[in-house]
Amino acid sequence: MSKTRDVKLLIIGSGPAGYTAAVYAARAMLEPVLVQGIQPGGQLTITTDVENWPGDASVMGPDLMTRMEGHARAMGAEIVSDHIASVDLSSRPFTAIGDDGTTWRAQAIILATGAQARWLGLPSEEAFKGFGVSACATCDGFFYRGQPVAVIGGGNTAVEEALFLTNFASKVTLIHRRDELRAEKIMQQRLFDNPKVEVLWNHQLDAVTGTDSPKGVEAVRARHVETGEITEVPVKGVFIAIGHAPASSLVEGQLETHLGGYVVVEPGTTRTSVPGVFAAGDLIDHVYRQAVTSAGMGCMAALDAEKFLAEQGATSGKDMSEPLGWGAKVTEGA
Repeated sequence: MSKTRDVKLLIIGSGPAGYTAAVYAARAMLEPVLVQGIQPGGQLTITTDVENWPGDASVMGPDLMTRMEGHARAMGAEIVSDHIASVDLSSRPFTAIGDDGTTWRAQAIILATGAQARWLGLPSEEAFKGFGVSACATCDGFFYRGQPVAVIGGGNTAVEEALFLTNFASKVTLIHRRDELRAEKIMQQRLFDNPKVEVLWNHQLDAVTGTDSPKGVEAVRARHVETGEITEVPVKGVFIAIGHAPASSLVEGQLETHLGGYVVVEPGTTRTSVPGVFAAGDLIDHVYRQAVTSAGMGCMAALDAEKFLAEQGATSGKDMSEPLGWGAKVTEGA
């Protein structure tokens, strides 16, 4: 049965940004409600070992997200297992509709829906995700110290990943489907000057091969785009570097975006183009894309939301049924 709920602060998304926002918002007595989304915990739930989270020399991604969820609950945040299907940011209260039929009316919203790495869609790629196939060299490059790896792509992301991996891998094979790279010229030169890098031109990934027990990558099969000839490259790791797609379709046409869909925020804040709507994590970050930076932005979003709601008189402890300025058309400085 459909129902309507009024809340001070609605947090959409449950990665490091969302859960951290929930912790800080709950401590500020904002009574936040966090809707987890399709993938509770975000991208870290498909990551095995995490070795760059401060305070943990090594922690499993799913375990870390379970702990963060537990922390948010312990602080008093309400966690809802649902997916927000649509939002209306044209006026306050903002409205969001969940797949379960619930309509949320919120005085402020924090968007923490993240971004998803673009994948090629190969069955073998899917089969070895987390067992040799990755989309984040910064996250997983350390595991391939002294071993050969492959990077798939030809843009800035691919070249950056390949150069980073030379710090660990014995050899990096960059596989690109064209005869020239799309990356910036200065980055290309650095790549070509690195003795650990070999570029396999005019090839695309055909399959990832490996073992099932223990599960791991042993090689990639690359197909020449013109002749169809197959080249097998022995590697222990495969990094798909064809870009990321921010999960911003929910607010498309309602918030200012750039660079292919990343939500624009005021520099040094998490304030979006609509007052009362805040964004944090990979949804706005096309540079770092790390769990720790996402968590930091989640903190910022909660503090920004607390300040906004205080200015609106929405943190004064008044009865939630009172309008508190709700319904006013959203204008700059509202």
